[in-house]
Amino acid sequence: MTHSPLSTPYRLGDLVLPNRVVMAPMTRYRATEDGTPLPIVADYYAQRATAALIVSEGISPSARGQSDWRIPALETDAHVAGWRAVTDAVHAAGGRIYAQLMHGGRKGHPLARVLGDVPAGPSAVPSPDPVRTRHGDKAAPITPRAMTRADIRQALADYHHAARNAVAAGFDGVELHGANSYLVHQFLADNTNLRTDEYGARRVTDRIRFAVEAVEAIADAVGAHRTAVRLSPGNPQFGMSEADPAPVYRALVDRLDRFGLSYLHLTDDDAYPALRDLRPRWNGTLIGNVGENREPTTRAAGEAVLAEGLADLVSYGRAFISNPDLPARFAADAPLQEIDSAHLYGQTATGYVDYPALSPAAVLSGVTGRRRSRGRSATTSRLPAPGPARR
Repeated sequence: MTHSPLSTPYRLGDLVLPNRVVMAPMTRYRATEDGTPLPIVADYYAQRATAALIVSEGISPSARGQSDWRIPALETDAHVAGWRAVTDAVHAAGGRIYAQLMHGGRKGHPLARVLGDVPAGPSAVPSPDPVRTRHGDKAAPITPRAMTRADIRQALADYHHAARNAVAAGFDGVELHGANSYLVHQFLADNTNLRTDEYGARRVTDRIRFAVEAVEAIADAVGAHRTAVRLSPGNPQFGMSEADPAPVYRALVDRLDRFGLSYLHLTDDDAYPALRDLRPRWNGTLIGNVGENREPTTRAAGEAVLAEGLADLVSYGRAFISNPDLPARFAADAPLQEIDSAHLYGQTATGYVDYPALSPAAVLSGVTGRRRSRGRSATTSRLPAPGPARR
């Protein structure tokens, strides 16, 4: 076993984290049409319970916030029951899991929403990317509605309701998705917020208002100590534009720092070194992500983040897809398995819960085999097979 700062424990509020390797939120489309997670979702997250903390895939707070077909939700009793199976499985395996609430805002299409309606964002600015529909094809993007003040109040109420449902479903906390082109990010960015009212882009205090109110809505529902937020300053994904993100995010982090939140989850960007600029302004726990729009984060890259004091924990996305026991692989200095990209999305167990873990002998020796087509090798052991969700 090799010594690594990624393997050292950390206390996050009432949670004792066994290491500093966080599983980042990743969309996988394993939900029913109404947004209830499939039974295999419990197996998927339980297999990854050795992460310091799991942040779930983005979950729609309501049908009004649905960004894509078969995205999971947290609006109804059925959704709560589905997620309770997931959290019970994770906790039974010794893990910890936060729900990420992800309102799509302008993202979406009537053919990809259970309500069949036109999505609404800060302004009537369409997303540039085609949208996958319920029929499995892709449709050209449509122009969203500009949100009214009533729409904004409804979105805040949806966050509040979904956060309460998250706790009822057994999640340890709630992360607000304020990044990667979703609703909160749309209010923060230059090209998606053309408003001239109190939520508009004329002043920084107006531009950050919705983000602050969304955090307040969730904190009011579950407590600030169980509320977190993810931000991606300057992230150009999905047609977003932020010419000068520093003043906006400095002001936002300064406001959020007063709330005593569980953590700030922050991604770096090549054009704006957000971790280096914003870490001095944040007094709480900070999770750093340095793989957004870059090569997947390596063990060495995560160790460098911790060594430089840029974050307390490091989140990993793609590496966790094909390496459910990622902390053990880092500790053993073992090679990582490759992703089955053909089955990254969809409804199947293949490419989702069939990645093998290191065998005990491999953990001790630091040696492992690559994933084979049948999922076994002499130095790997099969994780629990897909089956009914454990309750």
